[in-house]
Amino acid sequence: MSSFNCAAEQQAPSIASPPPALPTESEADLARKSSRLLAACIGNGPTARLRVINGNDEILVPVGALKLLVNILAQMGEGRGVTVLPIKAELTTQQAANLLNVSRPYLVNLLERGELNFRKIGKHRRILLEDLLAYQREMRKKQVAALEELAKQAQELGMGY
Repeated sequence: MSSFNCAAEQQAPSIASPPPALPTESEADLARKSSRLLAACIGNGPTARLRVINGNDEILVPVGALKLLVNILAQMGEGRGVTVLPIKAELTTQQAANLLNVSRPYLVNLLERGELNFRKIGKHRRILLEDLLAYQREMRKKQVAALEELAKQAQELGMGY
C-alpha cells in the first residue's frame, strides 16, 4: 500500500458538488504539484493508505478514486474547472445541451426525433449522463469518418490535402 499525507479540513465535507469554477493561478500551481505527488504514491494494489496530518486517522481509499483525484488535479493544474458527476446522473435538457455544446432547442429536437434516450418527469425531460456520453462518442465517430472521407476526396482531386 502507498501512503500519502494530506491535510484534512476541520468541517465535514459537503455531499453536493460546488458550482464549477476556474482555479486561481495559485490553486492551479498547487494542483499541478499535488497531482504529481499523488500519482507517484499510487501503487498497483486495490487500495492506498492516506494519513491525515492533523489527526491520527488512517483512511483506506480505492486506487480508482485516487486516480480520479489525480486526473482532477491535473485538469485544475491546466487551469480548467472540473465537475464530477456519477455516470448514472440524470441531466436536465439545459445541462445536456451545455455538455454537448448545442442549444437547448436543438437538444430537445434530438430527443423528440428519438436520437437520444430520455424520460419525462411531468413536463420535464431527463437524460442519463451515460446515454449522453454514448451519443457524444457516436457523433464523434461519425465526424471523424466524414472528415476522413473529405480528406480522401480532396487527395483524389489533387487539392493539396
